[in-house]
Amino acid sequence: MIKILRYTEYLYLAVAVVSIFEIYEQWNIDRQRAYLFVFFAIVSIGMFIFKKTYRKRFEERQKNNKQ
Repeated sequence: MIKILRYTEYLYLAVAVVSIFEIYEQWNIDRQRAYLFVFFAIVSIGMFIFKKTYRKRFEERQKNNKQ
């Protein structure tokens, strides 16, 4: 279960990296599309941080329950 949570964290980070690349590519061509990818990048980074803290809390709770 924890391995799946780790993979989803990095999936969000990969989406953020792709979004940042698309922002760079689309900025002078189609500004509206670039703004859409800015939104995706911000949400993906936020979800990465949220999932990482949630996973760490979950691991800590499991560790405390075993003791």
